[in-house]
Amino acid sequence: MEEKQKEQMTGFEFRKEAEGLLEFIAKSPTAFHTVANAAAMLEAAGYCRLAESGRWALAAGNQYYVTRNGSSLIAFSIPRAEIGPFRLFCSHNDSPTFKVKVNAEMEAGKCYTKLNVEQYGGALRAPWFDRPLSLAGRVLVQNGSAIETRLVCVDRDLLMIPSVAIHMNRDANEGASYNVQNDMCPVFGDADAKDGLKKLIAQEAGAEEEQVLDMDLFLYNRQHGTFVGLNEEYLAAPRLDDLQCMYGSLRGFLEADAKSGIPVYCAFDNEETGSVSRQGAASTFLHDVLVRICAAFGGTQEDYLRAVAGSFLISGDNAHALHPNHPEKADPVNRPQMNQGVVVKYNANQKYTSDARSSAVLRMLCARAGVPCQSYTNRSDMAGGSTLGNISNTQVSLQAVDIGMPQLAMHSSYEMAGTRDTAYLAALAKEFFEAELIVTDEEIRIS
Repeated sequence: MEEKQKEQMTGFEFRKEAEGLLEFIAKSPTAFHTVANAAAMLEAAGYCRLAESGRWALAAGNQYYVTRNGSSLIAFSIPRAEIGPFRLFCSHNDSPTFKVKVNAEMEAGKCYTKLNVEQYGGALRAPWFDRPLSLAGRVLVQNGSAIETRLVCVDRDLLMIPSVAIHMNRDANEGASYNVQNDMCPVFGDADAKDGLKKLIAQEAGAEEEQVLDMDLFLYNRQHGTFVGLNEEYLAAPRLDDLQCMYGSLRGFLEADAKSGIPVYCAFDNEETGSVSRQGAASTFLHDVLVRICAAFGGTQEDYLRAVAGSFLISGDNAHALHPNHPEKADPVNRPQMNQGVVVKYNANQKYTSDARSSAVLRMLCARAGVPCQSYTNRSDMAGGSTLGNISNTQVSLQAVDIGMPQLAMHSSYEMAGTRDTAYLAALAKEFFEAELIVTDEEIRIS
């Protein structure tokens, strides 16, 4: 099929959506920033912010969003004054990195100042060496009797984690093991840089040093996203896992014109560390929001349970593409390729929620949207990762399917994906939110 035909089929332009993704990633070095940027996109589209601590007066025809911890977000629209069913698209917005510890500055060799860090999530460590890094996160600032949260992003090359030269480690290319405490602490400056971190962060937060009470700071890769390949058919960027799913599903959510049901968009923090936080997929956040939506329209507990029973969840988290140098790592049959569309993820041991019923729904939605669909399974002798689909189901039991976009170098500081695939995901999300969808144990219908 010709390129032009594919673009018309998806309703989204491949290059435009890929460029939008790279711009979003560049502005989103941490989960706090992704939520702030997503909130700005939602507000520009007319969504009204709610507070969990406030009273919710919801009305049909309106659109809302709510955040928790400043790092997770749920948005929803209410096309009609009805209770459910819910159509949910969830992804996560955190990525493996290194978090700066409290009292982080350490003297090294009597001539350097380095920062004490600990690993966040299952990061590939080697790609963090020998590249410009910086700091981003949130700062808690005392302002009179109030404590304010301010986002910071040091927008300059600030840090570097130097590798040991080959002359001093002749076995470096024979396989290496990196100890986070010994090997991964970045250089912050010379000996005179000691005690400079709090001053720098205070300046970035627009505060005085004595006003800074605490901070959550993370390392981030300074290299911007770009296009690679002879025909720029691939893109490379930090944090593609899982900002590609977060951004692509948000684009589809915002473009959708839902006439019934309740479309719900979710971005959860802390998936990379197991989702067990008050803002993670294992928390009550999603349950609390759905219960309050039902209550706003006079729904009882039974009304809520009936709505959930007829609801459907798409859990989006990127999938492993066939590796060019190591095809033996892939399943013999199910070998997703970049630029070939959405991947349905299966696992017999319930790492993923997909089964024959839920994948049938997903495949039908893809066909309606004109989006190609692939399958992913691990090799039977190789353990794989997990994601937030089954974790969120511990709080809200839903019919669900796990999907992702195919990528390479997952959990590296710089990853690779297909230029077309963000548009495919956005087209699927739009179709999902617009469809008349009934999925119960007794019936499946999409119209």
